[in-house]
Amino acid sequence: MPSTNAVSRPPEQLAQEVLTRYLELCDVPRPSDETGSLEDLFTADAVWEGVGPLYSARFGRTTGPEEIAAMLSAHLPPNPHFRANVHLLHPGTTYVDGDEVRGRWLMQQLSRYDTGAAELVVARLELAFRIDEDRARISHFRTERVFDAGLQEALVTTR
Repeated sequence: MPSTNAVSRPPEQLAQEVLTRYLELCDVPRPSDETGSLEDLFTADAVWEGVGPLYSARFGRTTGPEEIAAMLSAHLPPNPHFRANVHLLHPGTTYVDGDEVRGRWLMQQLSRYDTGAAELVVARLELAFRIDEDRARISHFRTERVFDAGLQEALVTTR
């Protein structure tokens, strides 16, 4: 007789789902069916930090889920920082160590600011997730800007 227990997802998949949700919550506009809060994605002792020459001074280090969500929300609506912002996540590498998943990814961010300027950013993400039962939460988020380029206004033509 088949088991009625829910099938558990592998820890790596749980971690990937949380990172994808994090990026969706930071997109502008946010996907219409996306609800929830950023702070729910982090552990109580979470650390979020910008590293490297371009991000350590700009973002520094923030601890705690409420503080991290507040820092990130300063760039999201209703604040006018972005007109549009989308994140593209490249395949990464993950490994499991007990109740923790660690991973590295490259992420592209395409942004149009309220000033009209636009840019492409590539950042290296290094994350640690804590797995508790069937849920992953971010315990450490590190981002390092490794490439950026300004983008020209896209021209739309009709024939």
